[in-house]
Amino acid sequence: MFEDHLKVVKVIKEAGEIVGRKKLQKMVYIAKKLDFPFQEKYQFHFYGPYSEELTLRIEELCNLGLIEETKEKVSGYSQYRYSLNAEGENFLEQYGKDIPKLKECVRSMNEQSSRFLELVSTILFFFHLSVDEVKTKIHTLKPKQKYTDEEIQQGYAYIEKLKEIKQ
Repeated sequence: MFEDHLKVVKVIKEAGEIVGRKKLQKMVYIAKKLDFPFQEKYQFHFYGPYSEELTLRIEELCNLGLIEETKEKVSGYSQYRYSLNAEGENFLEQYGKDIPKLKECVRSMNEQSSRFLELVSTILFFFHLSVDEVKTKIHTLKPKQKYTDEEIQQGYAYIEKLKEIKQ
């Protein structure tokens, strides 16, 4: 348990700041699918893969005072920002260990939009299917996002880029 909390703190540290709960969910899911050592269980939800475990873990980390969660109003909805505070830094210094290549992957993912990470995580969720079957799933499950075939191709290319970074 303790080690799983450390890994989430590490993701936030490596990112610097993560804007959005959805983005944080997708970043951890993608990292897990790239074989980084994350244990959270995911199920498919409205915005793609979602982990209730991760949501609870983030809440615990906020309650423990290890990460900062800042809520702000944006265009009529609430958006959350996550960053590491001094307590979280100390926690990592005392108990953390290096996860090779995580920093590079997390920074790359953090530069992407939540919408794109939602697409990439959805592709990875159905990665066992053929490309055409994945496209059909995306168009069926996410019609409001209106992902184009070109965007789906970009999603696949981005997965390959992340795999190269991890090597």
